[in-house]
Amino acid sequence: MTTLLVSHSACLDHNMGEGHPERPDRVRVVEQALEAEAFQLLAREAAPRATQALLTRVHPLEYVQAIERASPAQGRVRLDADTVMSAGTYEAALRAAGAAAYAVDEVMTGKAANAFVATRPPGHHAELATAMGFCFFNNAAIAARHAQKAHGAERVAIVDFDVHHGNGTQHIFWDDANVLYASTHEMPLYPGTGARDERGEHDQIVNAPLAAGDGGDVFREAMDAAILPRVRDFAPDLIIISAGFDAHYRDPLGNLQLKEEDYAWATRALMKIAAARCGGRVVSLLEGGYDLQGLARSAAAHVQALMGQ
Repeated sequence: MTTLLVSHSACLDHNMGEGHPERPDRVRVVEQALEAEAFQLLAREAAPRATQALLTRVHPLEYVQAIERASPAQGRVRLDADTVMSAGTYEAALRAAGAAAYAVDEVMTGKAANAFVATRPPGHHAELATAMGFCFFNNAAIAARHAQKAHGAERVAIVDFDVHHGNGTQHIFWDDANVLYASTHEMPLYPGTGARDERGEHDQIVNAPLAAGDGGDVFREAMDAAILPRVRDFAPDLIIISAGFDAHYRDPLGNLQLKEEDYAWATRALMKIAAARCGGRVVSLLEGGYDLQGLARSAAAHVQALMGQ
């Protein structure tokens, strides 16, 4: 078995406008970085479209239909100050959600050792019935529910190291004892959630906020002290990573100081837990990361760690 890379060209057709940080080049630079010789053993697959049945495992049908209706035939439609739909957005969002579920299929059935999903739009800000923060469907939540419904996973852990707190993922699983959500993120910062005392109905939400200027040493300490032990004790059947790379020191939307090696370290730490608790099953989903150089280097380091390099 090898590491699986899932992507789709439709993700390049989602365009929120000139100057928007969540731009098509984000996927381009990740894919270019993963063309290097070190990644020749990656298995590569195109993402299928998410079905309505898949999306409604998380989002109400009325919301899914509203997003489809909002999709413009041309031009752009603004859903909020940050989140815009172009003619290619809905298809890209379907492929991103479909990619997350497909990666779960391949990993849960043992066809791939683990997987990285290089798609956009991201997902962790999308709430049950609200698009926000560049996100339309919550890909990590869809992946977790798919693992439960299609593959019988009893417990799923979602670990989010994006610089922004995944308010949507936390909201969706707030009262679900069988899904652990654990996040490091800068605070205060958009979207304003993620305080330590936000712990969920079953004490299965773990927030480890970081302060502006914190670097890899503080990040690793937070992971070691607050998050990794909780993931280990939860004994999940699958670990999903919301892999945002905007805590990188180059990123314009955050103020943390992480480097590529910090992402590689975190990835290996989660893989070690996965090897001990759930047969190595890890599915990683691209979230943020808005400096193209920092994103490309960080994603490459992350995938090399997934590959065991």
